[in-house]
Amino acid sequence: MTDHLRILGIDPGSRLTGFGVLDFAADSATYVASGSVRSVDGEFAERLKQIFDAISQIVSEYRPDVVAIETVFVHRNPGSALKLGHARSAAICATFEFDVEVFEYSPRQIKQAVVGTGSATKEQIQHMIRTMLALDGDPSPDAADALATALCHGNRRRLQRRLGDQAAVAGLR
Repeated sequence: MTDHLRILGIDPGSRLTGFGVLDFAADSATYVASGSVRSVDGEFAERLKQIFDAISQIVSEYRPDVVAIETVFVHRNPGSALKLGHARSAAICATFEFDVEVFEYSPRQIKQAVVGTGSATKEQIQHMIRTMLALDGDPSPDAADALATALCHGNRRRLQRRLGDQAAVAGLR
């Protein structure tokens, strides 16, 4: 496994989809880019196409090694959950032509990885992202969530590597 990994984190939404790109080298995460894809105009199918096109362009530009995306959480409104699921699917499908592996994390896993509690607020996530990545200011809430998703995957990967190295040293693999 290489010591360098570029991760694209995605926080899907039917109107705002956050993205964040981080480079991981050894135990260090470096900010590359982040932002939000706005898909507020047009019929729902057109908004899904906007998400697909934008994520495809982002993957083409930044060439991530892997993609980490937030899973759909249960909404009180089933229609909202369905729309979010469609937005996730549009974002995931946009990565297919680039042959990158996709990893999925629940909102709770992401919050625990970045803030230490699964019930963290958006403001707490923004603050931790700004602090952990030494950013000049807070990213937008959607971009912060996407960066948190990328950090969650990077930290999980680092832990798995360490456990794998320890297992190898102990003769368990």
